[in-house]
Amino acid sequence: MSTVLPRPIPSRSPWQLLYGAAHSARWRWFARRSKRLPRPVVSVGNLHWGGTGKTPLVAAIAGHLRDRGMRTAILSRGYRSRGRGVRIVSAGDGPLLGPKVAGDEPVLLAGSLPGVSVLVGPDRFEVGRHALERLDPAPQVFVLDDGFSHLRLFRDIDLLAFPSDDPFAGGRLLPGGRLREPLSAVRRADAVILTGDTELAGSDIATALRDFGFEGPGFSSPTRIEAPRLAAGGALPEGSRVLLVAAIARPQRFLEAARLFDLEVAETLTFPDHHDYPSSSLSSIEEAFEDSRAVAVLTTTKDEVKLLGRLDSPLASLPVRADPEEEFWTWLDMRLDQQIAAMS
Repeated sequence: MSTVLPRPIPSRSPWQLLYGAAHSARWRWFARRSKRLPRPVVSVGNLHWGGTGKTPLVAAIAGHLRDRGMRTAILSRGYRSRGRGVRIVSAGDGPLLGPKVAGDEPVLLAGSLPGVSVLVGPDRFEVGRHALERLDPAPQVFVLDDGFSHLRLFRDIDLLAFPSDDPFAGGRLLPGGRLREPLSAVRRADAVILTGDTELAGSDIATALRDFGFEGPGFSSPTRIEAPRLAAGGALPEGSRVLLVAAIARPQRFLEAARLFDLEVAETLTFPDHHDYPSSSLSSIEEAFEDSRAVAVLTTTKDEVKLLGRLDSPLASLPVRADPEEEFWTWLDMRLDQQIAAMS
């Protein structure tokens, strides 16, 4: 990949300017009304509509805080879940709820982070308060998943992820681009993180965003693709013939990652992001699997939590983890210690 970061160019179309002004007005309104929890809140978010590597980054940060000896709880909205109100997805011992009730990403986080609590609900302040009242012992720190635009809850550390293969989404908001907020919103962030298969230095993303009012540091967080594993346990043997199945925002990343391993790809099926796999989709997968003469259905870890136990075909997944540079952990620990001291 290229190691030159493209220069972000803001759009000057009337619609884009109007949309950006509406976002700015919304932020100013919430800036005076956001509610604060009595424990530090570390927010991980993005300006893009999906596909920024945010979930592995949330997992890495929550795991780091847990390993520091801090009781950590992840607060998530449970996107496209069918449950209502505040739900405890995990008290630290694995998932208590399924993806339909809790959302696919919270269940994935709950299953991969022993010792970390996961809760979901539409109002993350109420979710955090619920965690403090119901969990014993109570959390000492919160990680706010997909929190940059959730302005109802005050965050003490605001982190913003940018995907290295499309960091600025053309600088355009919907409907002409993939940004959910204008790039000028980056001035609210304490740090920016370049995610994905990147050879760029973290400072590159920070420098590129200076013209938009960003003043903080930038870090890189390369993506590490681990060997495929069978849901039933053990590694997927090298040379296996597989059917690829994905329902994520940018499936091409998964397809490229699968090709890093010595696998024979028989066919590929893709579905919309956060697809809940109704019976018709399961039938399509089973039919394609039988026709392909594959030995396993290989999917993402996010899709695995929705397909587990629902297919007759052997299921395997391709684990992905974020690996932030050491300077990021030093910075985060320092900022968090300062915040804890101030709150004390």
